[in-house]
Amino acid sequence: MLSRGKEFVFGQSLPQIVAFLGLTEKAGPPLSADELCRRLDKFMSSALALLPLMPAERLHVHVPGRPRSYRALAFHLFKVVDAFLDAEQGITLVQAMFREEPAPDASNEALVDYGTVIRDRFRAWRSDGDTNPARSLATYYGAQSLHELLERTTWHSGQHVRQWMMLLEREGVSFQRPLVDTDFARLPMPANVWDG
Repeated sequence: MLSRGKEFVFGQSLPQIVAFLGLTEKAGPPLSADELCRRLDKFMSSALALLPLMPAERLHVHVPGRPRSYRALAFHLFKVVDAFLDAEQGITLVQAMFREEPAPDASNEALVDYGTVIRDRFRAWRSDGDTNPARSLATYYGAQSLHELLERTTWHSGQHVRQWMMLLEREGVSFQRPLVDTDFARLPMPANVWDG
């Protein structure tokens, strides 16, 4: 959150931050909504291929520097898309949507099943839903265009797939990387895979 006197803005939307600071820079998504959809679909498809590679006995281990298990991370990378789709349906996006956890004993298969349902739901929306990028969606940090929320959802999910690939490497699992730097280009993602 950014504040100045009694005024404040959540630090979730680059256009809101730019306006709050009185900057003149263009802050909207540089990628089209169609390109964001293509990338998000690729991120989810990559995750579905990568999730089963994690040894099941390691799903309880926590990721570096956070009280989040590998299992919870795998669930969360699809939950952010699920929350976007709920917002697209008129449900106000709230932080609690991102805090939902998988079953404590969720298997790789259960995580893949959940992810497949979300990817299929996303594909159905992309094919038949209202994909007008200018449409306004309600969020806990104010009204956002579908385009802006789609960008946030895309990089958020993509960041977690980057993390999953690093976790596989950390666990000594060899695999063919389905994503490379160009898949993340022009998305406002953190430079680092992990915080701090």
